Amino acid sequence: MMSYGAVTVINAIPCGIGAAVGIDLRTKAEFNAGGSGRRVNIINDANESTEMARICVKNTFLHFRTEEPDGWELSVDSQIPISKGLKSSSSACNAVISSVADAISRDHTLDALDIIRLGVRCAVEADVTLTGAFDDACGCHLGGFVMTDNEHNALMIRKKAEENDVILLFTDEKIRKPSIDKEKFYAVSGASRELVRIAEKDWYDALTKNGELVAGVMNIDDRIAKKAIKMGALAAGVSGTGPAISVIVGKGDGASFLRDLEAAGYSAIVTRTR
Repeated sequence: MMSYGAVTVINAIPCGIGAAVGIDLRTKAEFNAGGSGRRVNIINDANESTEMARICVKNTFLHFRTEEPDGWELSVDSQIPISKGLKSSSSACNAVISSVADAISRDHTLDALDIIRLGVRCAVEADVTLTGAFDDACGCHLGGFVMTDNEHNALMIRKKAEENDVILLFTDEKIRKPSIDKEKFYAVSGASRELVRIAEKDWYDALTKNGELVAGVMNIDDRIAKKAIKMGALAAGVSGTGPAISVIVGKGDGASFLRDLEAAGYSAIVTRTR
């Protein structure tokens, strides 16, 4: 089963309302019951913790009031860099829960929002999110532009996003959620609420302004985002709590824009909105 990635439009930590746009990076999960022992194989990063995946399996069986078997195997393979602010955890939760639910009961599968809400609970239990990341999970699984109330796991806005290329720039650094000082984000809650009003009309502008806000809070060097805006990008800014920076450009322009951007020191992925 499949889920996808997303980039941040509004970080939900400051005021509880977040927004995201889906991107075409995939996470695939395959679950098979049987055998002896419970094994998780994270194909894209064998050193990554399997705790969140195991929590997703456990809670999906609990949801269906079905006993978790003594033997099962789960494989997860993702195109999304881990702990970069690109929603790898939300995408993995969605994909794993979808896979397990399909194996348990093909006649009574979960709908998309049920999968997302269950994944949010799993992510909180695994301590990989500060807000529950309902916005991230919706962006990953539903695609398009989404705005959510993360305190109530409520979907406020969902609409199709224009077809654009997305350049993702990131360093080797990983930012784990438990290391983040939430109080610094709460201090900019007023500015974040203003972004909510902006995003309702122009999510590109909100993404850029949010990126600047988060860069200041997290002390992230976002000069490459500012350079991209000067070069004509539709939007550019820090995604999540970083360190990744997303740059939105016209459809088909990603490769040439990246070449002209000369983003030395960054790893880069060119994908598209979904």
